[in-house]
Amino acid sequence: MGGMSIVSALNLSRRTSAAFFLLGSFWGGFAALVPVIKAGLGVDDGVFGLLLLGSAFGLVSAMWLAPRADRVLGARGMQVAALGMAVMWQGMGLVSLPWMFAGLMVFLGMFSGLLDVIMNSRVSELEARTGRSLMNVNHAMFSLGYALSAIATGIAREAGLGPSEVFGALALLTLVVVVFLRVPAAMVSAEEGYSGGYPLETVLLCGAIVFVAFASEATVESWSALHVERTLGGGAAEGALGPAMLGLTMAFGRFSGQAVAERFHELPVIIWASLISGTGAVIAALAPNPLIAYLGFGTMGLGVSVVGPMALALVGKLVPPHFRTEAISKGAVMGFAGFFFAPVFMGLMSEMFGLRAAFAGVGVFLCLSVPLALVLQRRGQSAVRTSGL
Repeated sequence: MGGMSIVSALNLSRRTSAAFFLLGSFWGGFAALVPVIKAGLGVDDGVFGLLLLGSAFGLVSAMWLAPRADRVLGARGMQVAALGMAVMWQGMGLVSLPWMFAGLMVFLGMFSGLLDVIMNSRVSELEARTGRSLMNVNHAMFSLGYALSAIATGIAREAGLGPSEVFGALALLTLVVVVFLRVPAAMVSAEEGYSGGYPLETVLLCGAIVFVAFASEATVESWSALHVERTLGGGAAEGALGPAMLGLTMAFGRFSGQAVAERFHELPVIIWASLISGTGAVIAALAPNPLIAYLGFGTMGLGVSVVGPMALALVGKLVPPHFRTEAISKGAVMGFAGFFFAPVFMGLMSEMFGLRAAFAGVGVFLCLSVPLALVLQRRGQSAVRTSGL
């Protein structure tokens, strides 16, 4: 039953799933190339973390641009965002100066954020139209693309290939996939007589949960390879296996979460998953060798895999339909911002206390989703089934 549910959900959302897979592939390649890119820039951990913050500026613009771009571009929104992102990634093998890298990250943040917002909005619209839970399976495709790309990039690094070759190959993948990314937007007007205001508190609470989940995910994506190679003495392929392990377990967790989302309440799942993922981060922090670190990354991936997608699905369910795209935009950008603010935190923590302490801090940070979910429950949202913690 669960397998059939996953297959039917993938078939129903095959176009958005392709977009999620593509976005994950680019970030998986980047994660496995971090040691190479950082070495090429010649900067320390703290400066590298600050350089990654350039993407946050692009994300801010994406938050404002996405609803407008969605209206203007319509069905071609995902196509334009994907092509823009692929073009920006090609610069990764060309930049060698820190300020150029920071500028490139601004545009990467903008196009990646734009694609992220639009594809999540399309999934939420599809959920509303079909009555099916689809967010987990789509985010599973992101994780699958991420893991496969990280593994392939690790092999490419061992063969002596660098960022130019990896991102060139991903650009070709984009040209193949982009023809499938044409999805019309749903235009919904406010119901007659609607007098309520914008549901800001709900959006902020759900967005904060997404931020915690995605920020924690980003720490492993950006720093696990360095942790395995530098702290634990692993090689290039062993280092690439760190983010790959996260991606694989997150893909498994999200595919499984497709069945979970159709049977259990969102908030209890978020709470328990956050505690499990926090435990995994602590295991990775204390690991004496790469094998135990992989166990920690895997445990963290299994737990955190469902937190972000379920919180984004809640945004779409809890707000009035005519606010859905804007609310998803804000929630998704809050979450996507975590991919850039978290590496900065990790860089500074690593510089001051070491990577072990930094990963332990991630374990504590993951537990912040628990009180946020409890606040949502106490608010008594009528659209959320919150019984049985």
